[in-house]
Amino acid sequence: MSGASLEILKTGPLALVEDLGRAGLSHLGVTRSGAADRRSHTLANRLVANPGDRATVEVMLGGFTARVRGGGREGVAIAVTGADTDPAVDGVPFGTNSIHYAQDGEVISLSPPPSGLRSYLAVRGGFDVEPVLGSRSYDVMSAIGPGPLQPGDVLPIGEHTDDFPELDQAPVAAIADDVVELRVVPGPRDDWFVDPDILVRTNWQVTNRSDRVGMRLIGMPLEYRRPDTQLPSEGATRGAIQVPPTGFPVILGPDHPVTGGYPVIGVVVDDDIDKVAQARPGQTVRLHWSRPRRPFEGADG
Repeated sequence: MSGASLEILKTGPLALVEDLGRAGLSHLGVTRSGAADRRSHTLANRLVANPGDRATVEVMLGGFTARVRGGGREGVAIAVTGADTDPAVDGVPFGTNSIHYAQDGEVISLSPPPSGLRSYLAVRGGFDVEPVLGSRSYDVMSAIGPGPLQPGDVLPIGEHTDDFPELDQAPVAAIADDVVELRVVPGPRDDWFVDPDILVRTNWQVTNRSDRVGMRLIGMPLEYRRPDTQLPSEGATRGAIQVPPTGFPVILGPDHPVTGGYPVIGVVVDDDIDKVAQARPGQTVRLHWSRPRRPFEGADG
């Protein structure tokens, strides 16, 4: 460890330590978890010259403050990405998607963002909390990993390596504040529905019951072809769109279960999954088939 640390003063609605998750443990009933918006997490690390797998703090809807402890003459290199929280140090803004040096005793603050949901605070060296099953990520469903941050927590900062060059600023696309457009690979269970194309004809709305386990949508309900037929549990993946008997889709997030008993009508393409992490309750989501659906004559269940 570097000897520097971050003392948590306020967390906002939810602040979690996250890295890129724990891969390869689904056979033990452990999902990958990790940063909900992987691109923003990786960019934050890139700005402070970290490898992408270093732990960051994932902050939901701002309201976060933390005091720097230590850091030496140069201070602690920090970056904030994702939803624009007007990040500041001792009240002086330094800009999203850019690098800044915070000195011992200074306070980092993230305000509520006007759009988007999650922001990522990275420090050079990463947050060196104790890993669990090979990852420093917290899984909200299984409660595996370092728990949600609380005021008074102290996050140690790890040692920095010189493997990655430093950036000054990284322009990125703005987060959608109106309609979220997602491409979907059809299947594997689209043949379980009377009219699967309702999925792509409906303007869905994100509900306030959404979290890191899944983003729940409401709109025109989908109808099972055979409502009395039960689907055996099948493996689940992030981005899979499960449809429970209510007919309202759920897009599985980073802390999804490893199996599910509801038919999966489609899977969000990997390039669009990070958009799901930034969709707010009340926001509109439009889904689009990424390729034509295969024809079928009836459910096979």
